[in-house]
Amino acid sequence: MEKIVSLCKRRGFIFQSSEIYGGLASTWDYGPLGAELKRNLKEAWWRSNVFERDDVEGLDASILMHPSVWIASGHVSNFEDTLVECKSCNKRHKIESIGKDKKCPLCGGELTGAHQFNLMLKTNLGPVKSDLSVTYMRPETAQGIFVNFVNVVNSMRRKIPFGIAQIGKSFRNEVTTGNFTFRSREFEQMEIEFFVKPGTDEEWYHKWVDERFNWYTKFGIKKENLKKREHAKDELAHYAKACTDIEYNFPFGWSELEGIANRTDFDLKQHMKLSGQNLEYYDDETKERYVPYVIEPSGGIDRSILAFLVDSYREEKVKDQKRVSLAIHKALAPIKAAVLPLLRNRPEIVKLAKDITNDLKKSFKAMYDDTASIGRLYRRQDEIGTPYCITVDVDSLSDNKVTVRDRDTMIQDRIAVGMVKEFLAEKLK
Repeated sequence: MEKIVSLCKRRGFIFQSSEIYGGLASTWDYGPLGAELKRNLKEAWWRSNVFERDDVEGLDASILMHPSVWIASGHVSNFEDTLVECKSCNKRHKIESIGKDKKCPLCGGELTGAHQFNLMLKTNLGPVKSDLSVTYMRPETAQGIFVNFVNVVNSMRRKIPFGIAQIGKSFRNEVTTGNFTFRSREFEQMEIEFFVKPGTDEEWYHKWVDERFNWYTKFGIKKENLKKREHAKDELAHYAKACTDIEYNFPFGWSELEGIANRTDFDLKQHMKLSGQNLEYYDDETKERYVPYVIEPSGGIDRSILAFLVDSYREEKVKDQKRVSLAIHKALAPIKAAVLPLLRNRPEIVKLAKDITNDLKKSFKAMYDDTASIGRLYRRQDEIGTPYCITVDVDSLSDNKVTVRDRDTMIQDRIAVGMVKEFLAEKLK
């Protein structure tokens, strides 16, 4: 994990938020390469679930919602941790993390009695702060989907079964944070609420568990580093009939990457009760009215990025030198190709290299780099996961060809300049 954290800062993937002021605990900024990786991950998820399926629509709901949403969802009354506080170091701990000695796990100090702590972050709307202006930063993106269920059905003329997908920020006042970006107070989710007819929910639940597990292996995570863990009855959320976590074997142990829950009809019924609005679905063919059950695949983008980085990290010896590379899936790689002039003091070589770069930029993220020797440039691109390096040399001026090097095999192909874009487009599929 230390190697991943070091690489992320050194190469511009992830920085500590507000670092020049000492940082803000458990908040992170994505640097130039991290922003690209994050964008590529979201695009891959969206393409798989919205573009390539004919039964899912997209949504982008607001972060701030009417406070009654969180009363109906149960977050105001149920979204709590039981905490104790150390009288010496003033750190708070979940009561289940306290040992038999009943002492602070950090400093050994005496602890206060247990008290409830709500995980939602409060804010106020409007210029006057009062109880009437209180609202919450959403702790999940799901509720924005539930309150828009009828809007999507009517506007898109959708028939059940169908889903609504959303990617967005959520906020939780987590007490226990850490393990880099794994658990933080501001994070991004990729969620689907898939609405089904009651009685078909178990079949769809198992379908989505397999679908989501296979998505991670499709984009390069090794199967042996993933497992499915079904929740015991006593650990299910208040709304869930069943839940399976897809766990990844992080350096700190097996931990949740994504959860797939059968939320039954809990949410829609709760919103019907509190809002007074009818959220039933009417089936034109069977002439039935019913409140749909919901299957929810919910994954964390930040956790996924961490898993992809850890899983793709490689160290090997090449000609007695250590080679570090990120063998990340090509669809997720921040930079798809780097163009490297062998001699930067030859203007005609530099010009050709820059012309190739500008042409490639019209199709995907490419970069030009002449800031070091060719060996060091290769190593730099390997370390940030760039699938292909294109070297422009002296011979390129006469034969109009360049050398294209593969990140994973290190095999080099001599390709005509006019065919480079077509060659890469085929390889990057």
